[in-house]
Amino acid sequence: MNLFTPYHKSHLSLNNRVVMAPMTRSRTTQPGNIPNEMMATYYGQRASTGLIISEATQISDDSQGYSFTPGVYTQEQVAGWQKVTAAVHQAGGKIFNQLWHVGRVSHPVFQQGAAPIAPSAIKPTDTQVWVVDEAHPDGQMFDCPTPRAMDQADIDRVVADFAQAAKNSIDAGFDGVEVHGGNGYLIDQFLRTNSNHRTDVYGGSPLKRIQFLLDIVRAVSAKIGSDKVGVRLAPFVTFKDMGCPEIVETILLAAEYLGQQGIAYVHLSEADWDDAPQIPESFRIKLRQVFNGTIIVAGRYDVERASAVIGKGYADLVAFGRSFIANPDLPYRLQHQLPLADFDKGPLFGGGAAGYIDYPALTA
Repeated sequence: MNLFTPYHKSHLSLNNRVVMAPMTRSRTTQPGNIPNEMMATYYGQRASTGLIISEATQISDDSQGYSFTPGVYTQEQVAGWQKVTAAVHQAGGKIFNQLWHVGRVSHPVFQQGAAPIAPSAIKPTDTQVWVVDEAHPDGQMFDCPTPRAMDQADIDRVVADFAQAAKNSIDAGFDGVEVHGGNGYLIDQFLRTNSNHRTDVYGGSPLKRIQFLLDIVRAVSAKIGSDKVGVRLAPFVTFKDMGCPEIVETILLAAEYLGQQGIAYVHLSEADWDDAPQIPESFRIKLRQVFNGTIIVAGRYDVERASAVIGKGYADLVAFGRSFIANPDLPYRLQHQLPLADFDKGPLFGGGAAGYIDYPALTA
């Protein structure tokens, strides 16, 4: 099917098959990590895409790993997001809120001086987070410390926090939520043998390592309905010290159980650097066999590759990330083969309107 045709399945009813991938931009109002009018403008400008998946959003005050990223656990944050969702809906778009807990990819500055939590007390190598504070007003990268292994009370609380954040997201006007289960953050840390050395019901076999994810999805689905829930997974992404020889098998098992849960979609985050490994066709075939919901893929796609992966039946929707930064009307430009603007890397994280909402649309 064509990338620019409508898509209808379950709760998803989209004008086209182009998805705006989640991208951290760190533009919240401080204190409180509150979404604001500038963010509403940013998302509203890009609402011609079939579906927007928001930047990763904290579910609780201990789930943060980078400065100025938004939350959805206070009433002020919910009110801020209502401005964003209203702008997107007014422009005819749909938007899901990506919910995350970063786990060990954090720093004590975000944890009231305590260690971050994780499935096991294993420090990630070559992993840093961006911190802005009084001593570093322009931001500085800090190494992640050794985390504290979660006990059952921690696990129960985080599961409940995901569920409440999902409800808060619907209250804020989102059309659904995406549970962030990839890219080295907390859920992904449970999925992988190198970061999960637990010997209880959450560690060991692939079935046990997916249990935390399944607990969260069940709790979120109970709050808002499984047809409003997506899950992001990243089997071939290994940065943040996340190499695991069993991850592909584990992800496919998770996808099978998520399909039984009846969730809206699985969002496959593919490695997108220059020499990144290619996704084996065998994996795409197997994923489609075990998961009968919508499949979104993301990872340096262009129109040709996107049309091919949809045409082969391996995906239903294709997400674009960086190209949305300087091209708010990206679907129009792609459809009409118009030139794409380049973005300024300087103001990607933090700052004001420059490099954020000042990129013009060709359709204006």
